[in-house]
Amino acid sequence: MREVEFLSGAEAIVRGALAAGCDFFAGYPITPATPILLAMMQALPRVGGIAIEGEDEIASIGMCIGAATAGRRAMTATSGPGISLYSENIGLALMAEVPLVIVDVQRMGPSTGAATTVGQGDVQFVRWGTGGGYPLIVLAPHSIESCYTLTQRAFELAERFRCPVILLTDKELNLTRATVSLPAPTYPDKPAPARPHFGTGRVIHVTGSTHDEEGNITKDPAKVEALNRHLWDKVMAHRAEIESGHLDRDADADVLFVAFGSAARAMEAAVTEGRAAGMRLSALTLETLWPVPEALIRRAARGVRRVVVAELNPGLYVREVERLLAPQGIEVRSLHRIDGKLIPPEAFLEAAQ
Repeated sequence: MREVEFLSGAEAIVRGALAAGCDFFAGYPITPATPILLAMMQALPRVGGIAIEGEDEIASIGMCIGAATAGRRAMTATSGPGISLYSENIGLALMAEVPLVIVDVQRMGPSTGAATTVGQGDVQFVRWGTGGGYPLIVLAPHSIESCYTLTQRAFELAERFRCPVILLTDKELNLTRATVSLPAPTYPDKPAPARPHFGTGRVIHVTGSTHDEEGNITKDPAKVEALNRHLWDKVMAHRAEIESGHLDRDADADVLFVAFGSAARAMEAAVTEGRAAGMRLSALTLETLWPVPEALIRRAARGVRRVVVAELNPGLYVREVERLLAPQGIEVRSLHRIDGKLIPPEAFLEAAQ
């Protein structure tokens, strides 16, 4: 059964988390992610789950890691300053292979920046902001509906690959409301039983240090290399299964727009307007940002002369697209804005000229 509702992105994320079986949440209030914290604190007790307001961001993600290792399906939510504080514990979750969903509701930075202003400046930090350089999975919703579906997918990927997965959204998408049709919320009579995370029948050491298969710290070169290759390959070897997005393709297009998050909404309007005026346009909405969906981007750019990458930052993700397409002789342009305003549809059309 589906209900037509007037929901915000934050409410859709919460709904998606509950549908995915989330039964633990810890977070610290921060604009514009606070609505997720408040909604989880209201919703989780109804399903026998636990929601905690931590004393700070570091404590919050630490509690989520502990809950996940005990078998809970855990999520936390923050914004730019908080994701900076999460950095060390994200590394711990990577090394200890802890399934965890982290929501980053971006705002304009750096530092306190403009707390009530939209931004997409965390797009590189969420990939490279923790030590070691090992891959993270980062998904980016672009609509209220995708806030729901990608939250569920984040939990699926976290469990499958035993790693933290970041849901990268932004202030406009998190707080905007829209009429959507989602499955009706369900509240089980009791929570699902805890899932033992590190196997059954024995206790295995959980550590952020280099370790063997049982969690024992080791300096054995063969075991060290095996662990590090495993951490890399378990994600990168499956990138084709992880990458996702929506391609609105015109077979005769000579310009491709690429966007993610709230910038994708204006892109959709620009394509409709441009095609009505006779322009040959395609549009790619990225849902997977990391690992970079290279096959999807290359396929979308086939036959075009120019690619325009739109983002609400100084032009950060465009580097990934340029790296892929510039060697093919395709012009890659950055369409970006850093004054706290959204990119309007007409800016896309001007960049296509």
